Amino acid sequence: MGNVDKRNALRAGAVTAAATLMMLMSSPAMALTRDDGDDPGKGLSLAQTLGLYVGIPLVLFVLITGLVMLPSLGKGKKK
Repeated sequence: MGNVDKRNALRAGAVTAAATLMMLMSSPAMALTRDDGDDPGKGLSLAQTLGLYVGIPLVLFVLITGLVMLPSLGKGKKK
Protein backbone atom coordinates (compact mmCIF):
# COMPACT_ATOMS: atom_id res chain seq x y z
CA MET A 1 0.00 0.00 0.00
CA GLY A 2 2.84 2.42 0.80
CA ASN A 3 4.29 2.17 -2.70
CA VAL A 4 0.95 3.14 -4.29
CA ASP A 5 0.60 6.15 -1.96
CA LYS A 6 4.08 7.38 -2.89
CA ARG A 7 3.30 6.99 -6.58
CA ASN A 8 0.02 8.90 -6.24
CA ALA A 9 1.73 11.65 -4.26
CA LEU A 10 4.44 11.94 -6.91
CA ARG A 11 1.83 12.07 -9.67
CA ALA A 12 -0.16 14.75 -7.82
CA GLY A 13 3.00 16.79 -7.30
CA ALA A 14 3.89 16.56 -10.98
CA VAL A 15 0.40 17.68 -12.04
CA THR A 16 0.49 20.58 -9.58
CA ALA A 17 3.93 21.66 -10.76
CA ALA A 18 2.85 21.50 -14.41
CA ALA A 19 -0.31 23.50 -13.72
CA THR A 20 1.67 26.14 -11.82
CA LEU A 21 4.19 26.38 -14.63
CA MET A 22 1.42 26.81 -17.20
CA MET A 23 -0.17 29.60 -15.14
CA LEU A 24 3.17 31.39 -14.86
CA MET A 25 3.83 31.04 -18.58
CA SER A 26 0.47 32.63 -19.46
CA SER A 27 0.72 35.49 -17.00
CA PRO A 28 -0.74 38.90 -17.87
CA ALA A 29 2.78 40.26 -18.29
CA MET A 30 2.80 38.54 -21.67
CA ALA A 31 -0.10 40.79 -22.71
CA LEU A 32 2.02 43.96 -22.55
CA THR A 33 3.33 43.48 -26.06
CA ARG A 34 0.97 44.62 -28.80
CA ASP A 35 0.00 42.31 -31.64
CA ASP A 36 -0.52 43.33 -35.25
CA GLY A 37 -4.12 44.43 -35.71
CA ASP A 38 -4.64 44.93 -31.98
CA ASP A 39 -6.81 48.03 -31.68
CA PRO A 40 -8.47 48.31 -28.28
CA GLY A 41 -11.29 50.79 -27.90
CA LYS A 42 -11.55 53.41 -25.21
CA GLY A 43 -12.40 52.25 -21.71
CA LEU A 44 -15.82 52.31 -20.09
CA SER A 45 -16.79 55.06 -17.67
CA LEU A 46 -17.83 54.21 -14.12
CA ALA A 47 -21.51 54.63 -14.96
CA GLN A 48 -21.22 52.41 -18.04
CA THR A 49 -19.37 49.73 -16.07
CA LEU A 50 -21.92 49.73 -13.24
CA GLY A 51 -24.79 49.67 -15.72
CA LEU A 52 -23.31 46.82 -17.70
CA TYR A 53 -22.15 44.58 -14.86
CA VAL A 54 -24.61 45.49 -12.08
CA GLY A 55 -27.67 47.21 -13.53
CA ILE A 56 -28.50 44.92 -16.45
CA PRO A 57 -28.10 41.67 -14.46
CA LEU A 58 -30.22 43.12 -11.64
CA VAL A 59 -32.99 44.15 -14.05
CA LEU A 60 -32.90 40.72 -15.70
CA PHE A 61 -33.07 39.00 -12.30
CA VAL A 62 -36.12 41.04 -11.27
CA LEU A 63 -37.79 40.47 -14.65
CA ILE A 64 -37.24 36.70 -14.61
CA THR A 65 -38.32 36.46 -10.96
CA GLY A 66 -41.49 38.39 -11.75
CA LEU A 67 -42.29 36.17 -14.72
CA VAL A 68 -41.79 33.04 -12.63
CA MET A 69 -43.97 34.33 -9.78
CA LEU A 70 -46.71 35.68 -12.07
CA PRO A 71 -48.74 32.43 -12.42
CA SER A 72 -48.87 31.85 -8.67
CA LEU A 73 -49.87 35.45 -7.96
CA GLY A 74 -52.77 35.29 -10.41
CA LYS A 75 -54.39 32.21 -8.84
CA GLY A 76 -55.08 33.69 -5.42
CA LYS A 77 -57.12 31.85 -2.76
CA LYS A 78 -60.51 30.62 -3.95
CA LYS A 79 -63.11 29.54 -1.41
